[in-house]
Amino acid sequence: MSAADVGMLRLQDAWRQACRHVHHMLHALRAVQPVLPLDAGRYTALDDEQVQDFDQFILRFSKLQDVIGAQLYPALLEFLQEPYSTRPMLDKLHRLEQLGYLGSVEDWQVLREVRDRFTHDYPDDAERNAASLNVATLAAVDLHACLARVGQQLAVDQPGLALEPLETF
Repeated sequence: MSAADVGMLRLQDAWRQACRHVHHMLHALRAVQPVLPLDAGRYTALDDEQVQDFDQFILRFSKLQDVIGAQLYPALLEFLQEPYSTRPMLDKLHRLEQLGYLGSVEDWQVLREVRDRFTHDYPDDAERNAASLNVATLAAVDLHACLARVGQQLAVDQPGLALEPLETF
């Protein structure tokens, strides 16, 4: 198996993982839509099923952001035979932006910050938690768009590459 074949398989695997997370993230987002936007009162009144739906959304948003950043983008650069495997992530992001696979490095960093908000739990601050969830539900559109952009650019640059379809928002 050639290096190009390995690169293609890594790219396809990362794409499949991302698509799976998109599917579950969108499912959870549809489930929580009736209670959005949240405020402190709505947040504290969530029932167990709604909490589970938000937990699933948080999990899938985080996993999707992680898969795109840690697996898909590096696999994409490898597939494109860009010599960035040992470069810092910021260099990789700038190169992907130059190639048209990433809208902007700054937008990606904002998505990373949104994801990082979920690593902190504020059990006594319902307003803060509600605000974080509101931001994340809006940012889910942008995260999905990052993945869609990769798929669209690959369709232009590599029309023979087989990727499973991305679920629409």
